[in-house]
Amino acid sequence: MVQHNSFVTFTHAAVETYEVSSTDRVLQFASISFDAAAEEIYPCLTTGATLVLRSDDMLSSVTNFLQTCHEWQLTVLDLPTAYWQQIVVELAAGTLPDSLRLVIIGGERVSPEAVKTWQMLVGNSPRLINTYGPTEGTVVATAYTITADDRFAQEVPIGGAIANVQTYVLDQHGQPVPVGVPGELHIGGMGLARGYLTRPALTAERFIAHPFSEDTQARLYKTGDLVRYLPDRNLEFLGRIDQQVKIRGFRVELGEIETALAHHPMVQGAVVVARPDVSGSQQLIAYLIANNEAPTASTLPSYLKESLPAYMIPSMFVWLDSFPLTPSGKIDRKVLPEPDPSQRTIDHEFVAPRTSVEKQLAQIWCDLLKIEQVGIYDNFFELGGHSLLATQLLTRIRHEYQIEMALTVIFEAPTIAEFTVKLTLAIGGNEHNKNDDSDIVYITDLLDELDELSDDMVDQYAVNETYSQPT
Repeated sequence: MVQHNSFVTFTHAAVETYEVSSTDRVLQFASISFDAAAEEIYPCLTTGATLVLRSDDMLSSVTNFLQTCHEWQLTVLDLPTAYWQQIVVELAAGTLPDSLRLVIIGGERVSPEAVKTWQMLVGNSPRLINTYGPTEGTVVATAYTITADDRFAQEVPIGGAIANVQTYVLDQHGQPVPVGVPGELHIGGMGLARGYLTRPALTAERFIAHPFSEDTQARLYKTGDLVRYLPDRNLEFLGRIDQQVKIRGFRVELGEIETALAHHPMVQGAVVVARPDVSGSQQLIAYLIANNEAPTASTLPSYLKESLPAYMIPSMFVWLDSFPLTPSGKIDRKVLPEPDPSQRTIDHEFVAPRTSVEKQLAQIWCDLLKIEQVGIYDNFFELGGHSLLATQLLTRIRHEYQIEMALTVIFEAPTIAEFTVKLTLAIGGNEHNKNDDSDIVYITDLLDELDELSDDMVDQYAVNETYSQPT
């Protein structure tokens, strides 16, 4: 329930922040059902600027959109971040209308790579402003002007509070946190809504008493957004607190993974979701848009391992031409396509199992991972395996070979080629006193495996493996 005086206050602040004047021609891009439409309509009409209604035809393609903006001589565009990033992908020098002086974006976190492309092609004209604001705070609460000289170590800032808005970054005890320390963003000031219609319990939960105001009626809105102050006091958005998921017992912030992916030069945009795998356990799926061309399959896992722990590495990377959007222009996570495990991209040539042990291991892997085939150099974890499935793998090994193997073995030897050597050595050590054909099978398989290894790898196994030699 947004109050009239809150909306009037925002309209004046928007006119001031965006420097709207009677000479402007502002596109109404947002649907009338979305609060961003008010940001386009009322600052425009209260200053005597021209409000230009969008047509459905102009959204048929980015090229058509920019051409229509040029024909209509628009000066201000207020776009969802996701749509702006689609424009950046297809942007070339000189394709923006000369009349355009300001582009406002908001609603999603901004890809640093998209900003770099914009800076390179556009510079400081038109002006680019990144905004942030929940509806409970009346459209927009903070704004940040991105310049050609900006370099972002991680996220693109959401800036500082606009006029008549207060921002506080608080810990779980409601205490302010120092610069650089993550906390939940709380919003105060004249822009707060009255609450939620017919939902007093939720209103009381999210609109709390203002602990830093002498006015007993003052309140703060708990946004549920994780942010931190930068040294210049601008805010950096880190993700949603409720987007934390548990992956095999570890708490994972999806936004942290998205941020790491977005910093790869070949990634234009990234969305990470948690979905159940074939065993019912949560797995991380990364949906990506390439900057120019998609990197090879092993590139992103290797890149992420430099800054993230293993449990935060997505098990699948799905490349899309564009992200599905809601009517309001935000990324629609609910309709992201279901990943197909059989279409995992393996960054090496497929080599079929050769020995009896390899063939049996490959069948076990296929059963556990729900895939049709496995090559001997395919990585168990890159195919979607994890510690829980690894435990099931060792259970199958114990059942098939009557031998116990430590869980660390699959991490040390994640391919069938490597694991077979570990297994055959263990079998040989366990059964070397049997005077039957099993010794011959063991020796034959082992020689086949050793023949495939380099001298360095053979030396490494000779040093690292401890087992009883047959007598």
